[in-house]
Amino acid sequence: MKRFLIVLATGAALAAADLPMAAAGAGGAPVPATFSCAPVSVAAPAGTRVESVTALRREGGTVDGTGVVGGQVTGVPAYCEVTVTLTHPGDDDHAEVRTWLPLIGWNGRFQALGGSAYAAGDNNVGLGTAVKNGYAGTTTDAGLGDAVDVSWALSAKGQVNTALLENLASRSQHEASIVGKQVVAAAYGRHPSYSYFNGCSTGGRQGYMEAQRYPDDFDGILANAPAVHWDAFEVATLWPQVVMNNEKTYPSACEFKAFTDAAVKACDPLDGAQDGLVNDVARCDFDPRRLIGTTVVCDGRELTVTAADAAVVRKIWDGPRTGSGRKLWPGVPVGADLSGLAGTTRPDANGVVKGAPFPVPALWVSTWLKKQPSFDVSTITYDQFTRLFEQSRAEYDRIIGTDDPDLSAFRDSGGKLLSWHGQADQFIPTQGTVDYRRQVERTMGGTKRVDDFYRLFLVPGAAHCGLNRGQGTTDDLAALTAWVERGKAPTTLPATLVDATGRSVKRDLCSYPEVSRYSGHGGPAAAAGFRCVPPSRH
Repeated sequence: MKRFLIVLATGAALAAADLPMAAAGAGGAPVPATFSCAPVSVAAPAGTRVESVTALRREGGTVDGTGVVGGQVTGVPAYCEVTVTLTHPGDDDHAEVRTWLPLIGWNGRFQALGGSAYAAGDNNVGLGTAVKNGYAGTTTDAGLGDAVDVSWALSAKGQVNTALLENLASRSQHEASIVGKQVVAAAYGRHPSYSYFNGCSTGGRQGYMEAQRYPDDFDGILANAPAVHWDAFEVATLWPQVVMNNEKTYPSACEFKAFTDAAVKACDPLDGAQDGLVNDVARCDFDPRRLIGTTVVCDGRELTVTAADAAVVRKIWDGPRTGSGRKLWPGVPVGADLSGLAGTTRPDANGVVKGAPFPVPALWVSTWLKKQPSFDVSTITYDQFTRLFEQSRAEYDRIIGTDDPDLSAFRDSGGKLLSWHGQADQFIPTQGTVDYRRQVERTMGGTKRVDDFYRLFLVPGAAHCGLNRGQGTTDDLAALTAWVERGKAPTTLPATLVDATGRSVKRDLCSYPEVSRYSGHGGPAAAAGFRCVPPSRH
């Protein structure tokens, strides 16, 4: 099973104990000197019933992430885990809301954690990181399973379980914010000074959903590589498989890399510096046909790039279109790992290679659209693809599209939304997020007005949820808290990136729509050598 790339994301029960806390939290108010890890009274959010409340003292230390996402966080201090199980009467669901409360050093802030793929909540790594940084953290499983477990999606009669889909789409995250804040207030004797949401991918979509549907839930939302337009892009990201199957051409990961490397090399200098990073992928017009006839060494064998190989790459980069040529969705960004969505099997005994689709879009199509979990997505023709794309928009946009551009209620509540998206995202096309931001600008009065509460940063060379997961770092949460609590809007987002050679370089990420341009002063590995300029001057 492929591991999903995301930013963020116990032991035996002990008797309740009174433990000292830090002297003050984020808002300056005193934190209780004692803390009892015990079940608390919780008022059920509207439409739910509380089934149970438990509390367990955990010793902390090293916390391992569960499920296929995995991960690990070390140095986690002792914490109290309060679990509230909710049900929606008549829906036969059981959603756990888990809140981790630092036993010492609470900073007065609340942080809710999002999920990944079909998992609605965090797998413990995000919670552990939150507690390590002094936050009280909350997440919910929405009554679902792991990231690629969709056994809950259909009833025995093959009908979509709309209640659980609504849990995943919106209502469980909102309910978790209500419950989590109640638990914090009951445990510490006061409400959190500030409340934040933190998520990437599915978690990013949940963050945008909160801003659109529940604008008063959070003071600040950190929502990266957001899976907005879910109903559209989940079908769209099956396109690479549809192309290979219909063209009956299956380039290997090594061959795909040759195209990507050539494109990066050709487009790297567009920002004025050869630094191993493409700073404005939208300007990269490298034609994959330039590689036809060249050779690439894969697994010790010399392979010649064919016109069929180039045609496949060209279609994948371009993105899905109808038979008449109408564009449906952006393609995989130039510079991203094409084998993420265009995976293939190893040759069998007869040398036959087949497509190996990424599970998330394959499951969406087979389960929610075809309603046949055993459906073979390799049989989809170009015409069938277009019909599936349109079906998904018609059936599910209202439930899980998360693409409402009217954020006026969130703006009026004083909320701040901060996002970054890797320009080499192999699973969620970056341009979809850019298009959403443009829709917000058209709806809400232009770039400057939107910048007052919503800022987007595009990250050169970063893969899906890549920052802070070994492909670069940035202190995005600190930037958000400074914006929310001190009114210091981030004009740039300082980051350490990894270029095409694996070297670490410093960059100040530019706030969209500005782009980075090399000034000619200083080395290209230093942030000081670059400046942010309007795209018209780039």
